[in-house]
Amino acid sequence: MTLTQAFVARPIDPAVVAQLRDRDDAGRTPETVVDAEGGSPLRCCLRASRPGEELLLASYAPLRRWAAARGVDPGPYDEVGPVFVHRLRCDGPDGDGWPDDLRGQPRVLRAYDGSGRIVGGTLLAPDDDPDPAIAEIFADERVALVHARAVEYGCFTFAITAETARC
Repeated sequence: MTLTQAFVARPIDPAVVAQLRDRDDAGRTPETVVDAEGGSPLRCCLRASRPGEELLLASYAPLRRWAAARGVDPGPYDEVGPVFVHRLRCDGPDGDGWPDDLRGQPRVLRAYDGSGRIVGGTLLAPDDDPDPAIAEIFADERVALVHARAVEYGCFTFAITAETARC
């Protein structure tokens, strides 16, 4: 028997997206946005928006929610930032790997330990294959979670977890 590790790109959970549609993590009603040009990264389905799609722009605290589910306090690493989601419920992502619509864009991979503390990071250039960088990050046994974030604005794009499978 062989153990293999797969990396899963995680959108914002649909139940959390439903909450954000009503009240975001900053306590506000999210803003409705019509994306005239398209290309905004949607955190509910991990694809780029299409021109003319109706979206919501909401504040989201990804590490706060992750830490609360595990009974830990992320302390000063708790941050709230803007995310785009569909205004109405969508079907979620097509797969669980790195989203095709988000390939070829620079990203920062920020690694967190089980207490929600930053333990490292990697900058991905547009031409980089993310899989080897993710594997290297998760080779550090302290890493429990990785956030893919936009380089220019620093916004959370999606979480990455490691799943162990037996073959």
